[in-house]
Amino acid sequence: MSKATYCRGSASAIINPKQAKDNKSFNFDYSYWSHTTPEDVNYASQMQVYKDIGEEMLLHAFEGYNVCIFAYGQTGAGKSYTMMGKQDVKDQQGIIPLLCEDLFTKISDNQDNSMSYSVEVSYMEIYCERVRDLLNPKNKGNLRVREHPLMGPYVEDLSKLAVTSYNDIQDLMDSGNKARTVAATNMNETSSRSHAVFNIIFTQKRLDAETDNTSEKVSKVSLVDLAGSERADSTGAKGTRLKEGANINKSLTTLGKVISALAEVNKKKKKAESFIPYRDSVLTWLLRENLGGNSRTAMVAALSPADINYDETLSTLRYADRAKQIRCNAVINEDPNNRLVRELKEEVSRLKELLFAQGLGDIIEMPPPTLTDLSDYKNNNNKGQAVNQKDDLSTVTNAMTGMSPSPSITALSSRAGSIASLHDRIMFSPGSEEAIERLKTPHLVNLNEDPLMSECLLYYIKDGITRVGRLDASSRQDIVLSGHFIKDEHCTFTSSTGPLGETVVLEPCEEAETYVNGKRVTEPTILKSGNRIILGKSHVFRFNHPVQARAEREKTPCVETPAEPVDWAFAQRELLEKQGIDMKQEMQQRLQELEDQYRKEREEANNLLEQQRLDYESKLEALQKQVDRYYPEAPDEEEEPEEEVQWTEREREMAVWGFRKWRCYQFTSLRDLLWGNAIFLKEANAISVELKKKVQFQFVLLTDTLYSPLPPDLLPPEATKDREKRHFPRTIVAVEVQDQKNGATHYWTLEKLRQRLDLMREMYDRAADVPNNTIEDSENVMTGGDPFYDRFPWFRLVGR
Repeated sequence: MSKATYCRGSASAIINPKQAKDNKSFNFDYSYWSHTTPEDVNYASQMQVYKDIGEEMLLHAFEGYNVCIFAYGQTGAGKSYTMMGKQDVKDQQGIIPLLCEDLFTKISDNQDNSMSYSVEVSYMEIYCERVRDLLNPKNKGNLRVREHPLMGPYVEDLSKLAVTSYNDIQDLMDSGNKARTVAATNMNETSSRSHAVFNIIFTQKRLDAETDNTSEKVSKVSLVDLAGSERADSTGAKGTRLKEGANINKSLTTLGKVISALAEVNKKKKKAESFIPYRDSVLTWLLRENLGGNSRTAMVAALSPADINYDETLSTLRYADRAKQIRCNAVINEDPNNRLVRELKEEVSRLKELLFAQGLGDIIEMPPPTLTDLSDYKNNNNKGQAVNQKDDLSTVTNAMTGMSPSPSITALSSRAGSIASLHDRIMFSPGSEEAIERLKTPHLVNLNEDPLMSECLLYYIKDGITRVGRLDASSRQDIVLSGHFIKDEHCTFTSSTGPLGETVVLEPCEEAETYVNGKRVTEPTILKSGNRIILGKSHVFRFNHPVQARAEREKTPCVETPAEPVDWAFAQRELLEKQGIDMKQEMQQRLQELEDQYRKEREEANNLLEQQRLDYESKLEALQKQVDRYYPEAPDEEEEPEEEVQWTEREREMAVWGFRKWRCYQFTSLRDLLWGNAIFLKEANAISVELKKKVQFQFVLLTDTLYSPLPPDLLPPEATKDREKRHFPRTIVAVEVQDQKNGATHYWTLEKLRQRLDLMREMYDRAADVPNNTIEDSENVMTGGDPFYDRFPWFRLVGR
């Protein structure tokens, strides 16, 4: 066996064994040669591969990025050896155990007491497009893949175990590798028959002693050992191995499509929206973020140097060359607020360096204010100090603007202006005095039928009069509403301060529909916090008075929580209940009117019917008298017995033949049988197509004659008894079953079709949970367990 692949430096070359001059070269970040002994100068050890790839990825994980390393290549090329290696042999451990060991080494070497770490691991395999948990072998069921709106795809009920040392993680790797699906093929004695994904959830927490805040960074390290692409003729796969290889090639083909689509997207200058087929395979769906999202991803392409694997090796090199063109947008996984604080601290450090470089260090030599100073500043409302600070920033900005122009001065000036604007935003932030005063103002909160749209709008009620109406009103309205039942000037809210505190009075305008707690109001009404207000028919609000609500809570601190929330549905039910009293009276009055009208109409109808009955009776009596006058009754005569008709022998035989034929056909209607059972036949054909049984059903007419008798199971019981007495053929409706899978044809009665249809329905209901197995199907066919097939008899009678 000769070599067809050579690796030098960062280049990999492949030679066509059939055409020596056909050489192809590919450039990558690293290119290793590991198919010789360690004595070879070009030999790359497992440790060298880890130092080039694993250490960089581990550093990114400590920075807070998501990290992924996956190995791809044909079967037997060394993917599992590169990723997992041989843990019991020194210097032959793979990337996964070396990275885990280095992870805990760095954690133990950390001397920063403000840092704390936690590590969780999970181990799963994707076997025949089904996800299995390798850390919980007892759970042999198919785990479902879900999608989180923020975190993306994840595996439901997947075990995540916390580890505190490398020994813990090594034990979990050993138990997971033992549970992984492997099998022997012609090309590899321990061929991986599934894709293995080893996930490490690495969490870093830092406690800031100055602010007493905890910042957290979470990194997900995905280490993927893909199953090898294979060809059936090379591996000699048959039966289950062939089915496994087909599923492996399917997922790898989908992975190739995803990589090609992502590479094409990165080639285009304009980022046009293109379809990426992530969902075509469970593997690509789970690795969506690692392939083209928030992750730092590295691909290890394992090659075979043998010339007989030239086609597979060339395909793998092209595969890796396409993957090299993908660009992922990785970001540090941390809380947005912590990220903002970190960026601001970095910005302050850069500004200090620029100020010192320009000789303006005396501006920042003053000690920074502490949190206590800031809180005292807010409580005392020392606005003069804030103005002075802002003036200091303006002075610095103006001083730098008057200097000689230079890039550093320009950058410093723009950043100082940004800090001045940030200062204004901080002063009027939600914790400022203005914001606190505004929270004490009475306001209206909208209630909507959609819970997501409720409490999204706030209408503040100002001191004095707040007008509510339409946009096209003659005078300006403070709160503008629209709708069929909203008047131009609908109502007013009057806020005034009295001895009992601030009160708000609602006064509806003339003919304006306004409801408070379900009751329609036409006069000024004092509102209380929590009142439900309905303006028109569709605008529902809840009145909130923060000061009043706080006073109520102080009076009764042990108030129980209401049984149901005060939302849009509550306000509508309240409106119906309060308006229901008048509606009930109106309904009773209307019902009484209908009953009186019905009673009156019924009496009129009865009188009319009685008058018509009397008229008809008088007419009948007059007609009867006329008949009796013209046709007097004749005396009764004795009836003579009828004479019996004598039949000839020929007439008697014809009568017997006709009677027998009439008795046979009097209750038989082919049309009724066909129409009555057509729906059952159609349902059986539909289930057969859904379950891919290759069986067709159709009606057929079978005739039972003397020379071609039908089997007894196709005839009704009464027909087999008088078969010898009948002198004419008998026709029945049957079902012809064409078994295209076994090349056989069977005939069923209509009763047998209905019995088998019940079993087909049960089989269709179980089809989603029971995996399709060719061996089980063949056993069912031979034993008669499948309702679509009949048991094949060992012999068949010939003749009668």
